[in-house]
Amino acid sequence: MISDFNDPELNGKYLGTITKDFIKVSEILKEASYQVRSRKFSRYPIFPISKEEQPIGQLLLGKEEKQLDWNYYITYIDEFIQRKLVSEELIEDFEKAYKDPDEFCCLFVVDQDFTSFVYIPYPED
Repeated sequence: MISDFNDPELNGKYLGTITKDFIKVSEILKEASYQVRSRKFSRYPIFPISKEEQPIGQLLLGKEEKQLDWNYYITYIDEFIQRKLVSEELIEDFEKAYKDPDEFCCLFVVDQDFTSFVYIPYPED
């Protein structure tokens, strides 16, 4: 289900809770990704997720309101560059690694001892 691009540390500790949540919110995230791209805000929507509040992006879905393990935020690659989380020299690498946003959701997992981009395929209709 998760691509080879993802960090192996993700598998044991995070994969279960992320997958459980993702099933509940995938339609909302897919629609938000489509809106970001169709309105030409960015070709690279990113959904930071965290269990605690964090400063990257705008809150899209709070974990309390939807009975989730994670809070879901929305942003684009531009904010990662502005915050110097992705350096300008690595933009091309990021764009090459970025998976088809109609098929995959780009999550940015933010937790106490783990931060990483994660691509999860949207469920088949």
